[in-house]
Amino acid sequence: MIVVAELVLVALLLGLLVLGGWAALTAWHGAGPGPGRLPSRDRAELAAAIGRARWVPGHDEVDGLTRVLLRRTYTGLDGRPAVLEERVLETFPAQDPAWEALFTEAMSRARFRCAYLNAEESA
Repeated sequence: MIVVAELVLVALLLGLLVLGGWAALTAWHGAGPGPGRLPSRDRAELAAAIGRARWVPGHDEVDGLTRVLLRRTYTGLDGRPAVLEERVLETFPAQDPAWEALFTEAMSRARFRCAYLNAEESA
C-alpha cells in the first residue's frame, strides 16, 4: 500500500512540474496577442495599408512659421490617417504680407512633388 501511495505522489509531483513548465513556456512565448500586440489578421491588414501609403501635401504653423509639408500617410485600422514620414518642403513667416501668394505657390510645388514621389514609388 505504501508503494502505491509513493507512486501516486511521484506522479502528482511530475504532473505539477509538467504543468508549471507549460505555464512558464506559455508566459514566455505569449499565448495570444497580448497587450500591445495585434492579432495576425490585423497585422496583415496594417502591413497592406502601409504598403499602399501615399504622399500628400500638408501644412502647419510652428513658432510663427508656416511650414508646407510632404507627408507619407496610410489609413490606419481605425479608419483615420496615420503619418509614416513628414518632410518640410518650405517655410515662411506666418505674418508675411505676401503670405497667401507664398502659400499658394508652395502648396502647388508640394502637390507636384507628391505626385512625383507617388509615381516613383508605384513604378
